[in-house]
Amino acid sequence: MTLAPTLITLDALVPGQSGTVIHIAPCAADAGGGVDVARRLMELGFVPGESIRMLKRLPGGDPVAVKVGDSTFALRRFEASLISLKPE
Repeated sequence: MTLAPTLITLDALVPGQSGTVIHIAPCAADAGGGVDVARRLMELGFVPGESIRMLKRLPGGDPVAVKVGDSTFALRRFEASLISLKPE
């Protein structure tokens, strides 16, 4: 019997928690102001296999600060919800 790993989205991580990117979901073009949000996230380094750590969540949960490799990014909550992770 094989158990599938539990996946969560980046917006569900708590500060200090880490995870590994599994998948970036496509997003409707109008939700990102006419840009391909998933493609932009991948260009920034949010690619499958990459480790991510949640640094900080502002009051209200938007935006969130995350560390990917040596870079730190602030993402809107809807952008973070597109990134599926395997929590560590």
